[in-house]
Amino acid sequence: MGKLVALTLLGAGLALIGERLMTLRERTNAYREVEPVEPQNCHLIEGLENGSEDIDILPRGLAFISSGLKYPGMPNFAPDEPGQIFLLDLNEQNPRVQALNISDRFDKASFNPHGISTFIDKDQIVYLYVVNHPHMESTVEIFKFEEQQRSLVHLKTIKHELLKSVNDIVVLGAEQFYATRDHYFTNFFLVLLEVVMDLRWTYILFYSPREVKVVAKGFISANGITISPDKKYIYVADVLDKNIHVMKTHDNWDLTQFKVIQLGTLVDNLTVDPDTGDILAGCHPNAIKLLMYNTEDPPGSEVLRIQNALSEKPRISTEYANNGSVLQGSSVASVYQGKLLIGTVFHKALYCVL
Repeated sequence: MGKLVALTLLGAGLALIGERLMTLRERTNAYREVEPVEPQNCHLIEGLENGSEDIDILPRGLAFISSGLKYPGMPNFAPDEPGQIFLLDLNEQNPRVQALNISDRFDKASFNPHGISTFIDKDQIVYLYVVNHPHMESTVEIFKFEEQQRSLVHLKTIKHELLKSVNDIVVLGAEQFYATRDHYFTNFFLVLLEVVMDLRWTYILFYSPREVKVVAKGFISANGITISPDKKYIYVADVLDKNIHVMKTHDNWDLTQFKVIQLGTLVDNLTVDPDTGDILAGCHPNAIKLLMYNTEDPPGSEVLRIQNALSEKPRISTEYANNGSVLQGSSVASVYQGKLLIGTVFHKALYCVL
């Protein structure tokens, strides 16, 4: 009798694992091949060779780019080199990237930048907030941008028990931001278990010096985050659920869900077109190719534009798609006056004139 029970439990367990793995393959679009959509006037940006995971463009056309992310399970072409922040002036005829110097009092050797967001105060001083993973932990670093010197002055490191496995942030004011947690566990094998078992334990938190709290939860993997031009809505990507959550903001900084936009592709970082209010999403068309990197069959890239996100039927169109022959592992797309920048987790970056 005991053997029968044990065999029954074993069979049920194997069946559950098999079902979960099949679900995971579907969730990661393991069999999808992307159809190419490539604007004619595009070229790779010289000097960005080891990733351009997130991009934030100032209203006057200066683009900050985070590079060199080391992330568990993801490829990395320069594992021994620290991360960097690059600057690109989109007002130039042929813009070139420049690595920004960082003040000496900051530990540059362990710099591992992820999501970024900018804030401009009433005196027009620019602050750059960077999700950092020194020694695979999570902090938020605040820098002041010195435009004339093309440098960053480190001002503060923010740590908190809720700031674990942070992916992206959107700054709301001085030392105020929303941040996403993309995994509940920090151990790589427990992360895999979390994904396979569909635990949905990740969340969005609000941070200020006076209050830190979880404001929305129930995501498989909360990822990119940005804010609508009128500041009334937050857009959050759930990468493994292949959708964007539109969240309504409240006076106490809590968020409530307004709607969910299904996209059918794995959504990474989000930005907003400042001229139209459209959402731009950097996406991974096939995540298995990203996680099981093969130079002979590399991961592709995909950028979607979502128009009228608040309406009953948003319009979704493809701005860019490539099978990996040009650009691998797209994570973000951002526009400025008819110019499109597409960044990647670990690969190059693309500049297009639309």
